[in-house]
Amino acid sequence: MIPPPETSLLFQFWIAVYAIAQLLYFATFVVVGYFLTRTVNLVDENKPFEDDEQKLPFMVLAYPVLREDFATMHTTLVALSRTDYPRSRYRVIAIPNGDDIWNILDLRRLQKEFSFLEIMEAPPTSDPRWDIVWQAWAVNPKAYWFHQGSRCGSRDLPPKKTRQLIYLFYTLVAEMGTDWVFDYIDADSIPPSNHFRIASEGLKHYDVLQSQNVAGNLLGSIPASLHSLDHMCWDGYLYPHMSANGTHPYYVLGKGLFYRASDLLELGCFNPWIAIEDPEVGMRLWTNGRRLGIIAAPLIEEVPRTFRAGIVQRSRWMCGFFQSLAAPLQHMGMPFWRRMQARLNIVPVLSHPINVIGLPTGAYALYLFVKGADPFPLWLVALSALNIIFYAVMVSVFLRNAYHRTKLVLVKPRQRLSYMLRVNPITLFLYHVVWAIPICIGFVMFLADRGKTWRRTPKFDADHRFIEPGPEELLWERRSALPEKSAEAVGAERSSLGGEDQEKPVKAA
Repeated sequence: MIPPPETSLLFQFWIAVYAIAQLLYFATFVVVGYFLTRTVNLVDENKPFEDDEQKLPFMVLAYPVLREDFATMHTTLVALSRTDYPRSRYRVIAIPNGDDIWNILDLRRLQKEFSFLEIMEAPPTSDPRWDIVWQAWAVNPKAYWFHQGSRCGSRDLPPKKTRQLIYLFYTLVAEMGTDWVFDYIDADSIPPSNHFRIASEGLKHYDVLQSQNVAGNLLGSIPASLHSLDHMCWDGYLYPHMSANGTHPYYVLGKGLFYRASDLLELGCFNPWIAIEDPEVGMRLWTNGRRLGIIAAPLIEEVPRTFRAGIVQRSRWMCGFFQSLAAPLQHMGMPFWRRMQARLNIVPVLSHPINVIGLPTGAYALYLFVKGADPFPLWLVALSALNIIFYAVMVSVFLRNAYHRTKLVLVKPRQRLSYMLRVNPITLFLYHVVWAIPICIGFVMFLADRGKTWRRTPKFDADHRFIEPGPEELLWERRSALPEKSAEAVGAERSSLGGEDQEKPVKAA
């Protein structure tokens, strides 16, 4: 028996909680609507590319790796071998840690097949070769982490991707100066063959370029299908609006990026004390007047194929976002109202924990409605109805966009239909409830000042099928699809590429 509102404090408390959840839902939709009103600065990929080699910007593609699977790296390097850009105008440099022996041996074996691949081992920060970094930071106040705070002057940089990129960048500046463009990808990234060509056009109009991403293994498992929605719904739909003609503080996505070396040098390169470098460096570039352009041609990457791996990965993401949106905003010189504006970037993700409250309270409200009870004020009923309409419209738009983007990696209609059945509105809603777990873990990591060590997301060469055609073009560029390889087939392929010893370091990792 439901006690009447006037005789039950618990019931009144539940109504208050329900009202707060509805107000938060509405605020989230307002923020999403705000983003959708921002202009997208899209790089025009239809313009004729520059023919004069000497007028093309020199590109350096960094390839940071940590105990990576041999076959995964091989797939990425096959894609890079098909780059449509003058060979004299780019370098591809892998950056393993100096003590990552198995990875270094794998990379040396890969060099025999891919002559363009260079290797630069990142030494420990006690090595004198790091002096160029300390000297650059010492005279650059924009490298604020080296001048203030609890880690002022610290040289004990955490062993992760950011440290590798910092070492490579300053080493190349000492060697080449700053008249070049810095790009980096993840171990499993598959860039399109015109990756550099599009960037050369985009850099005529924008200071920073961000390629969109799409998951190649979106049918690999139910968790993979749901994890891929983060790319489909956010990277591929909402995120581009952050370019906004320079009117909104943006962050970057951590791969498929292009920076001018001169800009990175001026701003102190990357902050090594953030769990992920993406959000902080993007907002620091924006604070210093650099405009963002979006490259629609996406990189293909793997998403975790288990919920556990996805939660671990997203916990690190959230920790990095919380860290970036705290003291660093003030240290980089962002004004107060701009700091508030920058924090809107995390609101759509933070809306997911509201589902933990909204789902049970909403179900109870529906139960009361069916029973004929009327405990709610009129304004709350109207707000709830409005939120339902907004949610239905938003989910419809997101899923429609997701279906459209599946054509990048799935051509057969039955495959696309299978994917959409997996990410239906019910599973999407439940997945957003699951998202509350990494948000909470990431917040605890932020409070405990954790997330400094690189926790590698396991890769399984899940996207090998995209490099199987002949050397003229990638499979995903031809919009055809092949079945996923079995684990046995991948294992046999790995053995054929160089023996059984590859399994040992992968298992050890």
